[in-house]
Amino acid sequence: MADAENTIGADEGLRAGAVRTETARAVTPASDRPRGLLASMRIRKKLIFLHSLFSLLLASTLLVAVRPAVERAVGDAEGALAGKAALAVAAGEEIPGPMRELVTVRRVDAGEAGLVGGAEPVPVEGEAGWTWRGVAVDDGAVLVGARLGSARRATLAVYALVIVALVAVYGLIAVALEVFVLPRHVYGPIRALLDADHAVRTGDTAGELVPESAMPADEMGEIMRSRNEAIRGLREQGAALAHALDQLETVAADLKRKNHLLENTKRNLEGADRLMSLGMMSAGIAHELNTPLAVAKGLAEKLLASGDKSLSDSEAALLGRVIGRLERLSEGLLDFARAREPAYREASLAEIVDEAITLVRLDRETGGIAIGHRVPDDLLLECDADRMVQVFVNVIRNGVDAIGSNAGSGASIDVTAEVEQRDGSGWVTVLVRDSGPGIEADLLATLFDPFVSTRLDSTGTGLGLAVAEGIVREHAGTIIARNRRDARGAVFEIVLPREAAGGQAAGVPGEASREGDG
Repeated sequence: MADAENTIGADEGLRAGAVRTETARAVTPASDRPRGLLASMRIRKKLIFLHSLFSLLLASTLLVAVRPAVERAVGDAEGALAGKAALAVAAGEEIPGPMRELVTVRRVDAGEAGLVGGAEPVPVEGEAGWTWRGVAVDDGAVLVGARLGSARRATLAVYALVIVALVAVYGLIAVALEVFVLPRHVYGPIRALLDADHAVRTGDTAGELVPESAMPADEMGEIMRSRNEAIRGLREQGAALAHALDQLETVAADLKRKNHLLENTKRNLEGADRLMSLGMMSAGIAHELNTPLAVAKGLAEKLLASGDKSLSDSEAALLGRVIGRLERLSEGLLDFARAREPAYREASLAEIVDEAITLVRLDRETGGIAIGHRVPDDLLLECDADRMVQVFVNVIRNGVDAIGSNAGSGASIDVTAEVEQRDGSGWVTVLVRDSGPGIEADLLATLFDPFVSTRLDSTGTGLGLAVAEGIVREHAGTIIARNRRDARGAVFEIVLPREAAGGQAAGVPGEASREGDG
């Protein structure tokens, strides 16, 4: 039963293979196809045709080789019987009764029969179907014909039986091959090979290898194993090629990032003279402001402390706030002029961002904007905390100004941070996303240049982002601005080393910042 099922399965597999072969034939030039009767047949049809042809050849061979020998043996027996009867007639004796029914006797002239004197019977020509012997006598010649009809019929039956038996034995062998041997050792492996090739063409990687259990221990199995090794080699080469392409894409992205950084550096170098002049100017202004500020501050404090009511309390308090604002402006100008080195210490990045958000809320109307951060509380950064607060104040305030009157449902500024290892060092990447209108393409190239005041910073002097970029560079980091991909708005990416670089810009690895919005 199992072998019958195997045969049915082999037929189905071979028929499926036939369909695939016909498809292959459709795209194969006729001049390249094998020619001949058997070339167009499937294997099973070829074997059936060869079995039938061999049976016919076997029967024909038996007819040609065995029948003359059988007829010769029967003819010799009939000749011996006819000769014995001829000798009896020539001696004047009577032919025995059983022999008389098998022979016929004729007396003829010796010259007519072509017989000459002699004591032994000789073969002579006579009626077809009989074996004739003749012997000369004194008054003429005696011709005796013998026919062993039963012997002839028996030999013919034996002859036919031998042919039938041999053909039947061969037929049984062919059936046994078709049922027990070929399905398992020929049709089954061929079906498995065809199925595996079909899986390769359709992209079914799970079925493209021939199972080891379907491989016989013969040449067919060697072909299957060689094919599996070739497929494995192709897949390994394909995986290596895909890996190489991935690496190429990574290198391309890295080169793109580094090219962007080089462009930024080029722009920074082009504006170095202007920034130096600006720094000298800010230092001079700060120096000139310090003396009158000290006097004005002292007078304001004296007015508040004394009972003199020349100024009202509110006016005196306003004077104090204005002077405090001028002091902070002076300190900012000194910082921008790099009049003092950054004071590096380990600080909590979450606290820095919290303080920056608080200052922005005091300085700008942020009632309709949700400002928040998701910076881990345990994330520590070695930096000048006061200056780093100024960086985030300027960047977040830039987002508030960008949103402006468009603040409404969904208006937000979100700050996130994550730590990455690059070239054996720890780096912190901070992303500040806003839901504003985004940054115009022609503005991206000059966004961090001094005195660039646009609709994003229409109320300022154009120094906020330039100051922020300068402080980040002092910390050996980089800041990049781009438009968001996941939504409307802009994103500022600030990359800083976790450990201070002593104010020397050591450079940021190209892969520290990403093209996407995270």
